[in-house]
Amino acid sequence: MDPDQILRIVDSLHRDKNIDTEIVFRAIESAFASAARRQYGDTSEVIVTVSRENGSLAATLDGEPLDPAEMIGRIGAQMAKQVIIQKIREAERDSLVEEYHELEDQIVNGSVQRVENSLVTVQLSSVEAILPRSEQIPGESHHSGERIRAMVCEVRPQGTRVKVVLSRSRPRFVQRLFEQEIPEISEGVISINALSREPGYRSKVAVSSTDSRVDCVGACVGVRGNRIRSIVDELNSERIDIVRWDEDPEIMIPNALQPAEVDQVLLCDMIGRAIVLVREDQLSLAIGRRGQNVRLASKLCGWDIEIMTAEELDEQIDRAVTGYSALDGVDENLAGALVEQGYLSYDDLSVIEPDALAEMGGLTMEEVDHIVEQAETRAEEAEAAALEARERQKAQAAADAEAAAQQALVEASQPTEGSEETAEESAENDSEATEEVSDASVDTPAAEDSVEDAAEQAPAVAEEEAEQAEEEAVVEESNEEVTETTEEESAEADEQAGNE
Repeated sequence: MDPDQILRIVDSLHRDKNIDTEIVFRAIESAFASAARRQYGDTSEVIVTVSRENGSLAATLDGEPLDPAEMIGRIGAQMAKQVIIQKIREAERDSLVEEYHELEDQIVNGSVQRVENSLVTVQLSSVEAILPRSEQIPGESHHSGERIRAMVCEVRPQGTRVKVVLSRSRPRFVQRLFEQEIPEISEGVISINALSREPGYRSKVAVSSTDSRVDCVGACVGVRGNRIRSIVDELNSERIDIVRWDEDPEIMIPNALQPAEVDQVLLCDMIGRAIVLVREDQLSLAIGRRGQNVRLASKLCGWDIEIMTAEELDEQIDRAVTGYSALDGVDENLAGALVEQGYLSYDDLSVIEPDALAEMGGLTMEEVDHIVEQAETRAEEAEAAALEARERQKAQAAADAEAAAQQALVEASQPTEGSEETAEESAENDSEATEEVSDASVDTPAAEDSVEDAAEQAPAVAEEEAEQAEEEAVVEESNEEVTETTEEESAEADEQAGNE
């Protein structure tokens, strides 16, 4: 092979494929050595070197110099070509893997190539990446040609190709969007201390500022909310709560539970639990829809938060003290100490550290094991009873629903039957009335006589009415004539008065 051609190949691959020149030189040397071993035997020791300066070949066979033109025949040249292509593809793949490894947890821009069975293929600058359904925001859809932003979450070689997996549902994606949209975060003035997210629904972001003159929450929201609005639009209208970070859990937990108002926070350090007391009207707001608000706040603060009112806390304390006192080996003082540390159920005792319980009550390890065993047994019994109660409630609900359905059918059928009976009764009554009338017409002679008399008197009455009508007509005509005469006389009188 021409040395100048070798140098041109190396330089072209370095510029076009971003492959290190040393990798290309080694690939060429390995290809020529493989081709020579095929010609001289696999057991022969062939060493081929390519000059990095001028591209010339030098080879040795079992320590003896070998003419490069003689070591490669036509078949060897084809084999060398295949080996070079394979090595270059592997080098290109390794280069891409290294490039995208540096982009892990970073946002990249691409365009949707195709969508197949909810799997989105995204064309990046130099590789095709995939956005699985599990890494998409629930409720969003994509179409071919759409511009998309996503975070690189996984990069691994796959044969001669590179598999790049993107994500839009991870909490880190929200953090990267904040860093891109809010300059104070990228500059280090504002820092994101914690973040919790349920993709597609809600996110909570805790921020703090290193400069007292910069309001961390206001800077993230922006003027009229323009900064946070761009992030919300990118996240398919996902709700974002920005809260002020504080190292003190008694301050941070109320901030995390916003917009609910908190009355008091009780910290139970031994089990990492925080009991938050709120008013009755703030209870549903603090818990959130399906427990979403308290769940995100727990992740944000790192505490197991329980929301309750003061009355509910008093009831649980009384129930816990009574239950613990019933255990063999637990006196009232130990029961009160357990409740003060936030252990409010038998399940809590099943996870308590034996050393801590022994220290609290001055107990031996055997007594501690005995108490914990009792607590676990009662917890299982309580769970079984609760399960049985739920099953019984479901069965009762099903029975009530079935009874209601049957009652509805009965009520739907009753009006029809009643109307039919009423119609039948009315028909019978009508027939009876008809029979009575017919019987009366047949059996009553007086009725027949009255009918005949009325028939005879009818012509006479008609004649009298006709005569009266004629007389009234004559009277009306005479009145009209009198009226006309009066009008003419009044007209003449007016004319005479005018002449005078």
